[in-house]
Order: sequence, then structure tokens, then C-alpha cells
Amino acid sequence: MKNIRAALYGIGAVGSLIAKFLLEKEGIEIVGAVDIAKDKVGKDLGAVLGLDRNLGIVVSDDVDATLSKAKADIAIHATSSYLRDTYPQIASIVKNGVNVISTCEELSYPSFSEPSLAEKLDALAKKHDVTVLGTGINPGFLMDTLVITLTAVCQKIDKIEAVRVMNAGTRRLPFQKKVGAGLTAEEFKLKIESKQITGHVGLEQSIAMIAGALAWKLDKIKAEPVEPVIAKKPVESKNIKVDAGKVAGLKQKAKGVMKGKEVITLDFQAYIGAKEEYDSITIEGIPSIKQKIQPCIHGDIGTVAMIANSIPKVINAPAGLFTMKDLPVPSAAVEDMRKYVK
Repeated sequence: MKNIRAALYGIGAVGSLIAKFLLEKEGIEIVGAVDIAKDKVGKDLGAVLGLDRNLGIVVSDDVDATLSKAKADIAIHATSSYLRDTYPQIASIVKNGVNVISTCEELSYPSFSEPSLAEKLDALAKKHDVTVLGTGINPGFLMDTLVITLTAVCQKIDKIEAVRVMNAGTRRLPFQKKVGAGLTAEEFKLKIESKQITGHVGLEQSIAMIAGALAWKLDKIKAEPVEPVIAKKPVESKNIKVDAGKVAGLKQKAKGVMKGKEVITLDFQAYIGAKEEYDSITIEGIPSIKQKIQPCIHGDIGTVAMIANSIPKVINAPAGLFTMKDLPVPSAAVEDMRKYVK
């Protein structure tokens, strides 16, 4: 049986982590790499990944030429959070007849924010007989797929709340900067206004996915403004020292309202110095469920795993645009990747 052939589109922080993991997996090989960054194009993928060896794969900015040569079964797309930005990239992969798994947060449930693009992408995927999926750790699992799975034992559900608390100090530096660690409150406010800090993209999509699985017709889904978490005492990570009174990170809530009541609440918190890290899900109903994972699942490790473990399920799926609620129960592909492909 031949190896699964994977192409990469986007070799940034997350794309690089995925690439390094796939290089270790049995039954899958990387056969092409695309990126638009000038400092990466033309270089061997091994050099771009910081490895001590060349891989014989030259990073290109030409997706059509790369995919035409690579004969890939699937492309791992990791560039931007917003579907309007990534649609042309994903469409270009689909037109080459290659399945796609993307880290684009809005693609996790695209009918919420970009219904016309979602419809267009679904039709395009079916035309070219490929499958498209947006996933990751969050959105993609913790605050939606895992929640949906836990509802299976309930006869009645009144309210759902999911909370994720992360110590940003244990994450990579770009993430710490992304949550505003080390800024003054005024600097944080300005970066929010200029959209240099966006908060957690995907909360609304996660709520829409849960509601879709439960056949709940929500009156509205609203994401509250991103708020800074101000350090009450000095805290620090390996890279950033936060003085008391400065921003240690951020927090944000999103809520789904039905018949005037808040029935789904998602609470995301990421800041340096969080004393307790956890992922919790509370379902009020019959029976009521309280589930807590401690410490919280590591975001980077979890994202890489979700992408890699979804590869066989996407290859096995019918053509079209899918979300996590549409595919079989997620599971790890810990053996030779080829064993999981029909």
C-alpha cells in the first residue's frame, strides 16, 4: 500500500509544527509545500523547518505547479483565521482535485459567518470530488465537538457552558503577544481597535455548531468584547515579564440566545500567570453533566493532533464541505496512517 501523500499550504508557526509531526508519522509523506513568504520560497522545506537535513522539497509560491507535480491526496492548509481571506487559497487546492484540512477558524462552521462562501465551497468540492474540513483544538474540538459528544447521554438540556483557562506563559511567544501580554491597558485598547489583537476567533462558530447538532434555532449568537486580564502582581514567562497593573492576557465570552434565554455560553481566558489551567463543560439538564480536564489540553499539541488525526476521516468522507459534527467520532490515528484509510 502506498503512503498517503500530503502537501502543505502555509508553513508558519502552526504549519511548521504540523509538518514536523507528519514527518515522524508512518504511512504518510510530505510531497509538496506552498508559502508566500519571500524568506521561505525557494528554500528546502527542511531548512524552513529548522531541521539539520534537507528533505528534497522546495517551498514554492505557485500552488498549481506544486500540486500538479506532487500528486497529493490531501493538503494541510494553515494560513489565516478568516474564510474571506483563505477562500481563494482553499479553492485553488480544491480545483486541483486535492482534499483539504484547514486550521482556518471560520471554516470550522462557515455557514455562520460566510454562508455564501460556504455554499460556493461545498459545490466546488463536490464538483472536483474532494472533501474540505476546518478543524483544530478550539474551534474543532474542546468547545464544540466534545460538548456535542457529551450531550448524547442527555434526555433534556436546558443550558450549556464551556470554559477554557490557559496559562499563556507556557505557550510560544507569538501566542503571548497575540493575547497582549506585557502591554499597558491603553496599548491593549488601541491594538483591539486596530484589530492587531482580535480575541479568540471561532467562539461564535462553536456555538453555531453545537446549536446545529441539537437542532436548536437560536435567536442570536453574540461575542462579547475582548477584555484585558490585568496582572494584580508581577508575573512572567520565559519571554515576557508583566508588571502589576499591566496586561497579562485576555478573556472573552460568547453566548447563544434562544427564546430570550442564554442557553450556550463559551468562556475563553488566556493569560500569563493563570493559577489553574482547565477545560470544563457543564450541561444543565437530565442528567446534568460536569466535566473538567486538568490541566487544559495544550493548544499547539492538540491542534497538530486534531489535524493529523482527521486526515484518514477526510480521505474516507464523501465529497463536499464538512464540519466536525458531520464526520465520524474523532479518534487518534496512532498506528501506520494507511491503516485508517478505507
